[in-house]
Amino acid sequence: MEALIPVINKLQDVFNTVGADIIQLPQIAVVGTQSSGKSSVLESLVGRDLLPRGTGIVTRRPLILQLVHVDPEDRRKTGEENGVESEEWGRFLHTKNKIFTDFGEIRREIESETERISGNNKGISDEPIHLKVFSPHVVNLTLVDLPGITKVPVGDQPKDIEVQIRELILKHISNPNCIILAVTAANTDMATSEALKLAREVDPDGRRTLAVVTKLDLMDAGTDAMDVLTGRVVPVKLGLVGVVNRSQLDINNKKCVADAIRDEYAFLQKKYPSLANRNGTKYLARTLNRLLMHHIRDCLPELKTRLNVLAAQYQSLLAGYGQPVGDKSAALLQLVTKFAAEYCHTIEGTAKYIETAELCGGARICYIFHETFGRTLESVDPLGGLTTIDVLTAIRNATGPRPALFVPEVSFELLVKRQVKRLEEPSLRCVELVHEEMQRIIQHCSNYSTQELLRFPKLHDAIAEVVTSLLRKRLPVTNEMVHNLVAIELAYINTKHPDFADACGLMNSNIEEQRRNRMRELPAAVPRDKGGAGGGPQGDPEAGAGTWRGMLRKGEEGLPEERGKATPPRPSSPWGGHAINLLDVPIPFTRKLSSREQRDCEVIERLIKSYFLIVRKNIQDSVPKAVMHFLVNHVKDSLQSELVGQLYKAGLLDDLLTESEDMAQRRNEAADMLKALQKASQVIAEIRETHLW
Repeated sequence: MEALIPVINKLQDVFNTVGADIIQLPQIAVVGTQSSGKSSVLESLVGRDLLPRGTGIVTRRPLILQLVHVDPEDRRKTGEENGVESEEWGRFLHTKNKIFTDFGEIRREIESETERISGNNKGISDEPIHLKVFSPHVVNLTLVDLPGITKVPVGDQPKDIEVQIRELILKHISNPNCIILAVTAANTDMATSEALKLAREVDPDGRRTLAVVTKLDLMDAGTDAMDVLTGRVVPVKLGLVGVVNRSQLDINNKKCVADAIRDEYAFLQKKYPSLANRNGTKYLARTLNRLLMHHIRDCLPELKTRLNVLAAQYQSLLAGYGQPVGDKSAALLQLVTKFAAEYCHTIEGTAKYIETAELCGGARICYIFHETFGRTLESVDPLGGLTTIDVLTAIRNATGPRPALFVPEVSFELLVKRQVKRLEEPSLRCVELVHEEMQRIIQHCSNYSTQELLRFPKLHDAIAEVVTSLLRKRLPVTNEMVHNLVAIELAYINTKHPDFADACGLMNSNIEEQRRNRMRELPAAVPRDKGGAGGGPQGDPEAGAGTWRGMLRKGEEGLPEERGKATPPRPSSPWGGHAINLLDVPIPFTRKLSSREQRDCEVIERLIKSYFLIVRKNIQDSVPKAVMHFLVNHVKDSLQSELVGQLYKAGLLDDLLTESEDMAQRRNEAADMLKALQKASQVIAEIRETHLW
């Protein structure tokens, strides 16, 4: 099972090549406050001085440190392959294949790379530095050194430095595949350990937290860490290991790590003899190695599933980006044909990608016809904008200088045409709405149906321009047809229309019955019309009303109160008394209508309403048909030929099939990631074959 850690290191290398952090690989994150001894613990595990030191925040970028154990017998072969003569060396990801044999140079490279990204103002960055150390003196481990926890900004540190560091640490230790190495100094209270506090936020059960107590040799005289090391103060499920760090004086005096480990062992044997074999740097390294191996074994099944899912996603993404264009002529024809087909399918409702958030295409056109347009027409009042006085004035104007025996037919025609004309505006608005929806279908097809067009922005724009131009050309033709539909209704008022004739016959019967009722209610002193003939001085012209024009009486009847008033005496001469202005016309609003006038207006209004409903029904049926024929179907039938005729030209091929600037880069990145995922899957498959898992 020892070989599992090199496998994880190999997987880490695979994903490092594509610069991706989409797979949360098992690793160990080192967490602690500033000056808690984190760097010393790491250097003890490596066995060399390689980390920057100083005051304030020294670790300002995560350092992913991979320790690779090299067997002495394999060291020569490995060194020859890498061109290295030393038994220990390091290699950074950002310096590619450069080999570092001087660990002092490694420390300086960490400092310069930190300043390159984070600057020199003590700011931090979450972009990690990848360092791999090969040595026969290390165990296989993957460690992540994180910035030390701080509370108060010092010097030129950002004011929110505490929040930044906390978020950076939580980002790493929240990984369920991460073992948390919580470092706390022995000369501080374990109950107030910030490292353990952060660890418990993401790992409340402590199943992946290992505590490390540093600076055991710096405790106050008369005290010891026995209770802490035995877990009686703060119990941790993965255990608690105590270590002794090098002091700053030891570091200044260039005390090597090997000597420090030897002195550490002597201190533990003297101070904590019963616990010496379960503490110290060497025991910590073995414990971490064991924990990491078991953790890797537990994580591999889920890791394999995650790799398979991601591989499928990137395969689909790469297919969406398409392959580099070979035959441009065939590619252009294919894209144009596919767009035209998808455009027509969207109208017909047979598109592959069905929109669920809103109506689109043919469904919205249907909604416009039968909901928007239909309801708008139904909301048009047949007598809207027409007052009784308007009707009466039209009747009078149509009679000329002579009083009319019947209601003039021309007044009905004038008024009903005025009302029918009001149907033209909503009809043209219906055309406009359908035109807008067909324009929207262009973007819908680009987003959902023909994503290949996103590779070629110039071709996409050209297709949109051709379709827009075609729609623009069909708009005036369709508007003209709709205008003609209304004009046709205005051209001939068909009073012989079956529905209108039925309405007139019913109205005649009602009025005739009302006339007979009024005749029966007349006083006995009033002579009735015995002969039944109209036109006599005492005759009633209503008796001979055979059509809708003969439904009304020929004379005007004044109101009772008007008939009872005395007629003022007329002057004997036009020039006598006050002068009379013959142009003064009484304002109709100042008096009530006579019963004759009321009946005239009522009949005309009923006839207008009856005929208007007939015309509205015709318009509601004919306008959608005209829009479908002249606009929708015409565009569907001619779209592909129009696109091919406008775009399929030899001189335009290179320009139209020019990919967007970032498309090739994204395709290459997706291809590299897919290769990495496939390679990682092969690595895991090898583990199963060798029975390591």
